[in-house]
Amino acid sequence: MSTFDALFFHFFQYYKSKKSKKTNSIATFYLTLLQSSLLLLLGVFFAGFFKQMHVQTMSSVKAWTLFGLVVIFLYFKNWIQYSGKKRKVLNAKVLKNRKLHYNIWLLWLLPVVILGLTYVLYQAT
Repeated sequence: MSTFDALFFHFFQYYKSKKSKKTNSIATFYLTLLQSSLLLLLGVFFAGFFKQMHVQTMSSVKAWTLFGLVVIFLYFKNWIQYSGKKRKVLNAKVLKNRKLHYNIWLLWLLPVVILGLTYVLYQAT
């Protein structure tokens, strides 16, 4: 089980008692937000690196379009992966092995910190 699976199931377990009908949507949204913010951080890093190396790879419009398409792909991948039988099997494994102990506020703060770091890196380039 990957780190993203563990984070998904932590959100799933936390919100299951509070918002039972929207639990899967909230967990999928969080996972997509986290993955897309990490992808944005990587993209800004490599854009700055290529700019320093004077390598012209693609225009910024094409890069933002590619980022948008990848985010849409990530959302649908997560939606398909965590809405079916695989989610039930992995959820049973998580519940059987251990209870996850993460602070939910720190997990919600993680994408915000990553986006802040991305902004700082973007300003540095």
